[in-house]
Amino acid sequence: MKVVAAIIGGGTGVVVLLVAAAVACLTTLAGQLFSSDIMPSAQALAEIPVNYLATYQAAAATCPGLPWTVLAGIGQVETDQGRNAHTSSAGAVGMMQELPSTFAEYANPVPPGGANPPTPLDPTDAIYAAARDLCANGAGHGADIPAAIYAYNHDDSYVAQVLTDAAAYAAPAAAPGPAAVVAVNYALKQIGTPYRWGGEIPGVGFDCSGLTQAAYAAAGVNIPRTSEAQWSALPHGPLGALEPGDLVFFNPGEFLPGLPGHVGIYIGNDEMVDAPHTGATVQIDNLADWPTPFGAARPTAATGSTP
Repeated sequence: MKVVAAIIGGGTGVVVLLVAAAVACLTTLAGQLFSSDIMPSAQALAEIPVNYLATYQAAAATCPGLPWTVLAGIGQVETDQGRNAHTSSAGAVGMMQELPSTFAEYANPVPPGGANPPTPLDPTDAIYAAARDLCANGAGHGADIPAAIYAYNHDDSYVAQVLTDAAAYAAPAAAPGPAAVVAVNYALKQIGTPYRWGGEIPGVGFDCSGLTQAAYAAAGVNIPRTSEAQWSALPHGPLGALEPGDLVFFNPGEFLPGLPGHVGIYIGNDEMVDAPHTGATVQIDNLADWPTPFGAARPTAATGSTP
């Protein structure tokens, strides 16, 4: 159990203190513990596969008050995000280590992208079932998340470790402001959507600038439709001072001389969410895997919105 396991010899009092500290830490980091706008930290982006991150966020959204980071914390403690899925001595299976009998209570309705019939061996089914389990046992509206985790696995040290990991998966809330948070989270929720030239419809298809425009529209910030127009209309900023929510532009002259042909949304940790090209899907890309950016822009600076 990582650090908690090393300290647990101190007794139940130590565990209680660790749980309280983890809850306080998650509250501090997230700003609003039960907000759907919790941005993933660099550690989350490094440890959680992209498809699981999107599924944690989508599943948590079905239970208002349940942070996606708690689901991710369970996935980390149980199986290292599915990398060590196994059958436990008690018979729990899959990446979220659910007993088949418990899973059956929370398996339906079949979640988007899940197996039909549902199975705890399918990661999407397992994550959604875990969210419903937690919701039914105290996580709904954030009533008592530690109790919900304890109901999932009756072990105080387990609760402490899940909450510790959940706190580590939440980026410090001080970085971006509300509009940037909404835009980044909107873009992250589109991961897996096919690239489509001229696309701007969630779940159907996006091109690069269709994604950035839709993300900021979700935040109440109107920006132009194409990468060229976005670059021309929005205030530019230094590439050395990128903040989550900034737009990063590439490929000068690809379509129009002197103007960029590609754009993504910066999410921190030298990474962006973008719809890169035909045949791909909305995904997280490392800036190091792209040519040197053409430049950056901050949509919120154009409107006076909190960045």
